[in-house]
Amino acid sequence: MNEPPGPLPTPMPTPLAMPLADWPEIVTVHGFPRWKWRYVRRCLPGRQLRFVGACARAPDSGGVLLWGMTPAPAGMRADLPVARLEDGFLRSVGLGAELTRPLSWVIDRHGLYYDSSRPSGLELLLETCPMSEALRARAAALRHTVLRAGLTKYNLAGPQWRRPPGGRDVVLVPGQVESDASLAFGAPGLRSNIGLLQAVRAAKPEAYLVYKPHPDVVARLRRAGAEEARAADIADEVITDAPMHSVLDSVDEVHVMTSLAGFEALLRGRRVVCHGQPFYAGWGLTEDRLPIARRTRRLSLDELVAGALILYPVYIGATSPIAPEDALAELASWKARDAGTARPFQEIYRILLRLFIGVR
Repeated sequence: MNEPPGPLPTPMPTPLAMPLADWPEIVTVHGFPRWKWRYVRRCLPGRQLRFVGACARAPDSGGVLLWGMTPAPAGMRADLPVARLEDGFLRSVGLGAELTRPLSWVIDRHGLYYDSSRPSGLELLLETCPMSEALRARAAALRHTVLRAGLTKYNLAGPQWRRPPGGRDVVLVPGQVESDASLAFGAPGLRSNIGLLQAVRAAKPEAYLVYKPHPDVVARLRRAGAEEARAADIADEVITDAPMHSVLDSVDEVHVMTSLAGFEALLRGRRVVCHGQPFYAGWGLTEDRLPIARRTRRLSLDELVAGALILYPVYIGATSPIAPEDALAELASWKARDAGTARPFQEIYRILLRLFIGVR
């Protein structure tokens, strides 16, 4: 498992980093792999956490914490509070599929941000939460930190990408893992990478079309999509090893199903077209092929950033939650130390992951 060297900063967390503050004292953490347990403890310091396997009997009291869209345990009482935990939007230096230590998670008591079939905690924040001038200024400062440090979700190393010469529009299509819950729950229409590429090519026949497969697929830790090998027949260029920030800095627009790359493109002032229903769609900042009627508020970019990077996530310190600013400083430092460093035996490690965890 990949860990950043050195201790993490541990300032006092703000109340917004305590999403289960009014929950029962005892929380059953249901079906989490053992490597995540210590990070769950850091997210919920002071709680009585009971870690049980996926086949364990449903608890009869307390709260229940589930990973992602995992179904609630059979026979669980309907009145027990349930929350779901998932990766945050600025996660690590390295892939989650490689069991890299997470720097941020989200804990949602309503749904999850990628499930567009119902309002998530993030959607409720974005729709209803007052956005003060001070909060918007804090979000703007965070956004500038992200841009200065070139931060993205995984912060992978690689050669910088340069747009081709000439006057053609350059359009990025980021690939997704087609078995991911974000497509199952957030893409009522298109759910295939090749289908998205075909749709973008039809809409932008004169553009220079760039396809970037998902890094989990490039690492062969997740399966390629159906007919994804044909991407080079549609796109002008397929890029696999360039860091996402250098690509986003160089394109004119980005077309996504639900990829987080669309949010990262918005941070960089790019035009974003959503063919699915990601959390950042529907607020007046994107061009939406599938509008979401219940999202009625018009947000500024920094109001979206305030919800997504300040109010919603939990940033994980050495023992407890930390403030977003400290987390971004740690992530930037971690990236500067590790992103250009070749990890010894990485391919052997990936082979072991494929053998013991499998490729989904």
